[in-house]
Amino acid sequence: MGFASVDEQMAVLTRGCEHIYTETELREKLAASRASDRPLRIKLGLDVTAPDIHLGHTVVLGKMRQFQDLGHRAVLIIGDYTTRVGDPSGRLKARRVMSLEEIEANAQTYFAQAGKILHTSEDKLEIRRNSEWLEGLNLADALRLAGKMTVARMLERDSFEKRYKSGEPIYIHELLYPLLQGHDSVALESDVELGGTDQTFNVLVGRDLQSDAGQPPQAVVVMPILVGTDGVEKMGKSLGNYIGVTEPPSEMFGKTMRIPDELMPNWFELLTTVSMSEVRTLCDAAKTHPREAKVRLAREIVTRFHDAAAADHEAEMFDRVFRDGGLRDDIPDVSLSRSEIGDDGVMPGKLLKLLELAPSASEGGRLVKQGGVSIDDRKLSDPQGKITPTDGMLVRVGKRRVARIKLT
Repeated sequence: MGFASVDEQMAVLTRGCEHIYTETELREKLAASRASDRPLRIKLGLDVTAPDIHLGHTVVLGKMRQFQDLGHRAVLIIGDYTTRVGDPSGRLKARRVMSLEEIEANAQTYFAQAGKILHTSEDKLEIRRNSEWLEGLNLADALRLAGKMTVARMLERDSFEKRYKSGEPIYIHELLYPLLQGHDSVALESDVELGGTDQTFNVLVGRDLQSDAGQPPQAVVVMPILVGTDGVEKMGKSLGNYIGVTEPPSEMFGKTMRIPDELMPNWFELLTTVSMSEVRTLCDAAKTHPREAKVRLAREIVTRFHDAAAADHEAEMFDRVFRDGGLRDDIPDVSLSRSEIGDDGVMPGKLLKLLELAPSASEGGRLVKQGGVSIDDRKLSDPQGKITPTDGMLVRVGKRRVARIKLT
């Protein structure tokens, strides 16, 4: 196969990392892999708690792709069994127990979405479900596993410590989660495990269990948590501060353009391959206008998850709408039936909901009150004034969201 030198591989693999346990061990594993011409087994586990992968997930997936590009084998674990337990990492309350049907549905979407980031050929990617080895554990096996960890050490976890001090219940099954994740490493004999900073405790347990089983302990690469589009919280769907990897280019580009300027260095480093010297120039307001830098960031992200043509188109549309005050060339036609709008018209809030420009009629009414809604370039001000839609009417919310009515 032929691997790049250890120094060349380390230069790629250490970019953006929060911590490596340990760099010396990772170097040794890379050197042994190169000497034996054997790819390392790179483990990443994903619990399927939601149907969508967002940019936050791609930070560790992107690091796994770098390992693949360097010739190593990715082992992606779909945590169909551990999802039933629920990872307590970073949680101030126990997770909701999911049904097997929910878990399976989410697992299927993960397979498809992970393929937007990873090489999916059989020689590059191995996909496993941890139910393969965890479902067969009996009570004696579980007790032996539980005997590998003390309660005192488990309560050192930040999330458990906070819950214990606040009186929030900690359930016994939650204490088993790090041990189950660590057992995954033993079952797979992984050489390297990837995880976010919130996973540090769990992935280090894997090292301990491997040593106890007589295996060489895996090196651990910990990646920082990507801050969401709000610039405050960890990216997550429940907070509405996320960008999904399957979102259309227009949404992906537009959401990126709205992030706070101070997020750009972190996003460039974790989500793109732009050199760090160029990132420093792009993020220095004295050298590059923040808007120009953000357009470059948005282009990079759209190109990564769609293609360069889509990125070019969205940059052109962004200029047309925000710089020139024009309209996009791909305004969607939304069909409305006359029965939906009634004979005497429809309230503005309901119209926005019907056109999918607002999540609810009440939210639509609020947008009208704020002065952010216009019809055929005429701004609306009365949320109670009924509207009689006509064929071809343009309804606009802010600068980005526009729909053309098609009466049926």
